[in-house]
Amino acid sequence: MAINSWTDFDMDGPNPGIKHPIPMHTRVGFLKPLVTVPNIEIGDFTYYDDPDGPDKFAEKCVLHHYPFIGDKLIIGKFCAIAEGARFIMNGANHAMSGFSTYPFNIFGHGWENGFDPATWSKEVRGDTMVGSDVWIGMEAVILPGVEIGHRAIVAAKSVVTHDVPPYAIVAGNAAKVVKMRFDDRTVRRLLAVAWWDWPVDKIGRNLDAIRGADISLLEAAA
Repeated sequence: MAINSWTDFDMDGPNPGIKHPIPMHTRVGFLKPLVTVPNIEIGDFTYYDDPDGPDKFAEKCVLHHYPFIGDKLIIGKFCAIAEGARFIMNGANHAMSGFSTYPFNIFGHGWENGFDPATWSKEVRGDTMVGSDVWIGMEAVILPGVEIGHRAIVAAKSVVTHDVPPYAIVAGNAAKVVKMRFDDRTVRRLLAVAWWDWPVDKIGRNLDAIRGADISLLEAAA
């Protein structure tokens, strides 16, 4: 029978349900047990590093995220998110179909009269999605509706306005692909292996292959 959760076995390695997995270094936290709001989904072992502590990630790093809009922030497993990264959600968008983008309606007192919600709702760009094993650098900004592929790297202070391919390195404002980590054939092979979806005991047994650079060893382990 496959082993799939930390309740099924004992092993050496971190428990993804612990909020602060590094003793005496509480600036690092696994986000899945720290973030409990329903419109944010985070995979096992994804962590946030902040000298003020990771506990306020949802309030500090996920901005303009209002439940009534319905958009989600979905982050995969084994992601590393550096201090000051920001996810700007769809609640930050303003209607752009008229002469002014000012949100008169939200202040009421008659200014809401005649406001057409469709002029705003068409600016909603959907969920923001981050794949697994993604590294997001310090003070990077991710805009609404962006999808970042598995194992991509977002350089520090980048502003990500468009989707990022798997295994790409992006940098700048607006962020552009500056390098692919591997050639197309190797990327296809790595995506097929998808080690981040293996049972955790299998990951633990094959760390050398996962953190190595020989795709054949990783494929053999799969």
